[in-house]
Amino acid sequence: MRQARPCRLNLIPSYILSMKGLRIATAAISQRSAIVPRDWSLPLRRSVDALIACMLVLAVTGLFAQEPAPPPTPPDTKQAHPETQEPGAGAQVHTGTTSGLDADARLQNLLADHQFLLVESQLDNLPPEQAQFYRGILANRSNDLKQSIQLLEPLVDKVAASGNTGQEKLLRKALAEDYLRAGDWTKAAKAYETLENRLQGKLSIEEQDEIEMPLKLLPLAQANPPMTVEPCDPFKLQVSRNPLGLTDIPVFVDARPHTWMLDPTAPFNLIARSLAKEAGLKVSDEASTIHTLTGKPMQVHVTVIPRFTLGGRLTFRNMTAFVYEDADYVYPRSHYQVQGVLGYPTLAALGSLTVTADATIEVRPTRQILPAEKDDELTMGARFFLDGDQVIVALGVPTQERMYVVDAGGQQTYLTSRYYAEHSADFAGMKATLFSLPGLESPTPRPAYVGETVLLTAGPTTVTVHFVRVLTQPLGSAALDDVYGVLGMDALEQLKAYTFDYRTMRFGVRAE
Repeated sequence: MRQARPCRLNLIPSYILSMKGLRIATAAISQRSAIVPRDWSLPLRRSVDALIACMLVLAVTGLFAQEPAPPPTPPDTKQAHPETQEPGAGAQVHTGTTSGLDADARLQNLLADHQFLLVESQLDNLPPEQAQFYRGILANRSNDLKQSIQLLEPLVDKVAASGNTGQEKLLRKALAEDYLRAGDWTKAAKAYETLENRLQGKLSIEEQDEIEMPLKLLPLAQANPPMTVEPCDPFKLQVSRNPLGLTDIPVFVDARPHTWMLDPTAPFNLIARSLAKEAGLKVSDEASTIHTLTGKPMQVHVTVIPRFTLGGRLTFRNMTAFVYEDADYVYPRSHYQVQGVLGYPTLAALGSLTVTADATIEVRPTRQILPAEKDDELTMGARFFLDGDQVIVALGVPTQERMYVVDAGGQQTYLTSRYYAEHSADFAGMKATLFSLPGLESPTPRPAYVGETVLLTAGPTTVTVHFVRVLTQPLGSAALDDVYGVLGMDALEQLKAYTFDYRTMRFGVRAE
């Protein structure tokens, strides 16, 4: 849901899988963590947010080659990010004060920079209560909801009384996301309300956008019954690509067949009013107006779907879905009407998703009827994290991992100036051209090279992707510049298969 932003054969991240790709574009468009314009792809501006990825820049499909640019000067990564170097690269996080930053400020900076592994490596050096706080935040990023809640709930009053706005913001946002992902509508609604009331005036425009959907929509659903999922053995499912380049999944709404779009970064499931009416669903009289889903005001109601089946196999009971007017979620340029959206609540029940080159999704549900096979869970892949609406994957060999966004809902793959700073020698003697990402508020072309062959390592497997743009200068947006790259569909489609296992929070790949 916004920030990705994951899936979409387009599946990830949040699971990964963003409307993230969708949203990264719009996020940049408004210099906020918003969503990509619906005309290009799913909105990037989603709250939770994001929840929700994992997550994807469809609006980022423009590629303009112009006159060769003068050879760029590699940015000085050590100077730009002194506090975010990986273990073994020189810089370490110390308790005490370093370079004018105390340990808490440095750890908060590392979290903002997605350096979760580096924060994790410093926990044993922290005082017990501070270590408990950061363990809780990392548990949230690792989708360990129970652990995150157990660690953070006892600290709420003390952190609130401390006057440490940065810590209070981190804690309250993490707990609100925990309750939301766990499906506890009442606690989640209260947590988001308290977050806004306590920190009003201290939330950036990006942060306000991130919480808009849950803040306004959760009160509509507080009385809804909890969703349940029936056990189901592993199965395969043929999916299709819609005109937006995203993945449509066959579903049954109370025995009526439809195709819904998969958006792992969306915090909620969504349904068009015409489908709700066709299925005889009761739609609430109450409604809330939101802006961050499509970038335009839209009224949203709520309903409960008694029985919802994914691919004719996996059955959900009492699924909460938010109802939008058909005209508010349509892509005129592609003549595509969104029937519904499968968000995080659905993906969490899928357990593990493997997307193959032949448009097949292999599902290993969290709850299975027969005992799971010995190798049912993915344990050897790269770790991935949910950070707002982004699905962040740690690629590389141990102790030298670099953070990438997996935007399986976005078409454009590119590597950032942070990547270039470490690999500038690979492009010596090559000619740079000007490259623009459509959707940026100031789409000034930047010098970029074309990486004909780029190696990416996920756990024990190294794969190659070809013809990837490598930016040599920052784009000026944290959502785009603070990772080493965004892996969109044009890169993922070069793989034989890729897997997001939410049970182990591992990302795996298979090469051709």
